[in-house]
Amino acid sequence: MTKDEHEQSGKSIKIKATDISVAYGDFVLLENASFEVKERDIFIIMGGSGCGKSSLLRCLTGLMPPATGSIEISGVDFTAADPLSRNKIMQKCGILYQGGALFSSMTLAENIALPLEQYSHYSKKMIAELVSLKLALVGLAGFEDFYPSEISGGMKKRAGLARALALDPDILYCDEPSAGLDPISSKLLDDLIMELNQSLGTTFVIVTHELASIFTIGTNSIFLDAETKRIMGKGNPQDLLKNPPNDAVFNFLTRGKDENA
Repeated sequence: MTKDEHEQSGKSIKIKATDISVAYGDFVLLENASFEVKERDIFIIMGGSGCGKSSLLRCLTGLMPPATGSIEISGVDFTAADPLSRNKIMQKCGILYQGGALFSSMTLAENIALPLEQYSHYSKKMIAELVSLKLALVGLAGFEDFYPSEISGGMKKRAGLARALALDPDILYCDEPSAGLDPISSKLLDDLIMELNQSLGTTFVIVTHELASIFTIGTNSIFLDAETKRIMGKGNPQDLLKNPPNDAVFNFLTRGKDENA
């Protein structure tokens, strides 16, 4: 057993998906998917267009039910839980949406304060302090009174990340966090995700097809294949590149280029 495998074996399981199928009516995107996300993972859900990455994420966050199978979060059956229990589970999870999903009529401070006002009993003064702390955590100290229209795309993503971190989640889900960003902003966001993962111990589940991000931040992953509607690869992305389990994974991770060319 390698050092990495030994460290992984000692970690608790944060998410356990068993025989998950994702479908819209009769149209099936993914069949019989089983995988585990361990604490402190930066877990990548990757694959080409139409393979069901974002739809699987919707199942993990409770936005849509899986067609079949079960999802356990921190040992609790999330798919079978009653609405109150599901709400309690999701209060320990954060979501960074693809476009940031900030409310345009609210300042950054108001956006980040919203989950704290709804799901905590902190005073207004404490909430204001926490908002400033979360903004500082993502490199936006002093931007409390700015509106989303007044900041760049990369800053919007970081502000969305600050809001996702408002309630100190155990698990943070990210849907294409680098989408629409220039390479420099994308790298800064990757660096921030790694820093938060290491300093706060947050477990990340990230949907992305960006190879630079996959290899830089991913500690574990699954590869979804649109043709077979199955998981065709599991493991650290670097390991999958060195020892690809099949042509589909190899072609995706190399973008079809011959390593010896």
